[in-house]
Amino acid sequence: MPSKPAPIKKAAKKEPAKKEPEPAPAPEPVPEPAPVEAAPAPAEAPPAEAAPAEAAPAEAAPAEEPIKAPTPPPADAEAAPAEAASAEGAEVPAPEEPKPPTPPPPPPKEPTSAPVELFVEDKNDTSVTIIWSQPETIGDSGLDGYMIEVCKDGTEDWKAVNEDVQKSCRYVIKNQTTGDRLKIRVVAVNAGGRSPPVSLAEAVLVKEVAHRPKVRMPRFLRQRYVAYVGDKINLTIPFTGKPKPVITWTKNGQPIDGKRVNIRNADKDSIMFIRASERDDSGVYEMGVKVEDFEDKASFILQIVELPGPPASVKIVDTWGFNAALEWTPPTDKGNTEITGYTIQKADKKTGDWYTVVENYHRLTATISDLIMGNTYKFRVFSENKCGKSEEATVTKEEAKILKTGIDYKPPQYVERDFSEAPKFTTPMVDRATTVGYSTKLLCSVRGTPKPKIIWTKNQMVIEEDAKFRQICIQGICSLEIRKPGNFDGGVYTCKAKNDHGEAVITCKLEVKQPVVAEKDAEKK
Repeated sequence: MPSKPAPIKKAAKKEPAKKEPEPAPAPEPVPEPAPVEAAPAPAEAPPAEAAPAEAAPAEAAPAEEPIKAPTPPPADAEAAPAEAASAEGAEVPAPEEPKPPTPPPPPPKEPTSAPVELFVEDKNDTSVTIIWSQPETIGDSGLDGYMIEVCKDGTEDWKAVNEDVQKSCRYVIKNQTTGDRLKIRVVAVNAGGRSPPVSLAEAVLVKEVAHRPKVRMPRFLRQRYVAYVGDKINLTIPFTGKPKPVITWTKNGQPIDGKRVNIRNADKDSIMFIRASERDDSGVYEMGVKVEDFEDKASFILQIVELPGPPASVKIVDTWGFNAALEWTPPTDKGNTEITGYTIQKADKKTGDWYTVVENYHRLTATISDLIMGNTYKFRVFSENKCGKSEEATVTKEEAKILKTGIDYKPPQYVERDFSEAPKFTTPMVDRATTVGYSTKLLCSVRGTPKPKIIWTKNQMVIEEDAKFRQICIQGICSLEIRKPGNFDGGVYTCKAKNDHGEAVITCKLEVKQPVVAEKDAEKK
């Protein structure tokens, strides 16, 4: 037993240099059995077996783990010299150094699950277009892309058709032979390798699928399409069908004139273009599309309109009183559309100025009224359609003369009414009181026909022209102004109205008082 600790001591010294054969798992239990007491026993034997320890380093490493587990006997620890204790203190830090834990090995890389929902999107005579969805399970390794493989039906010779990894979930397999039957599958690729493939349920025949052709006539062309002369016509009519249909155009059942109408055919629509339209371009246009034995047609009406011509003729049928009756015929050129109305104008022969009498008139006869007696008139008529009023008008050849008719004026007979009456006072005079030195007025109103004469009296004495009195009578209102009356101006005043039919009298009493201040001064004296 004493001879075995020597290799243990040497093994502890050489332990840091033996990291090459992955000693990482061995030092994990070292922190627990690394007490200070375990070092003295191996410290005694180094002089005796130093050389053999160097010669057997390989044996020391495996013996290290089982010998460290039991605790050395305490008797050997007591016999250790003081130098061994110092050597022990020098080697204690070596087992205490922490070592980083070794990271766990990375998980193995795995491929994804198989892509899903593979089916054919489109095909023609030389290519097949397929689409699919990404795998349901991708994993930590991610997804790099897809490989598309094909082989002819009846063989298992699978060949990749894409050199680089396909990123998207859609691919066009090109340069195939028409009539071949191909089996197609898709494989997802990542760092873990190839996923299980997803294949089409049946082999695909490389041939374009024929779709029944159909003309998609726009809504605004389903009714009559109206344009004006000189307008630019640009109509786009879409269609469907596979393979690309053969397109034909006709006008009124005849092939279209390429000099007037340009046709441009694309993959999904056809364009009819006219640079400057004319009335001859009007008609029924028909577009046909044909795929193999299937055919579809659609037609629309193109109508090019312009201003109408004037009415064919206008004449005056009759003239009576202040009226004239006109009659006319529709225009020969209606502008390739319906006539919506007529405009009638008149002109006096003296002035020659034209004035509009009626607008938007729909009949072919009209009566013009309120003509001036003694004047001579001419009339003209314009035609109207949806483009507007005709540039010219048709004028009547005849003239309408409004004759002067003799009229005997008999003034009406009126019975004269006698409005004469005797004077009568409508407003009586009232008694008044005034103060010395303060002017006052006496008022009354009177009526009578003829206008009565007014006479004012004071105490039965006629008041003639006197500066102290002012007499006014306007519109039956009579007034007598007494300017600054004195003590002797009081009394009975009478107003007398008189005409040829009688007279009327009205009286009032005027009282002139002394000022109150004068009475107080008299009392003081």
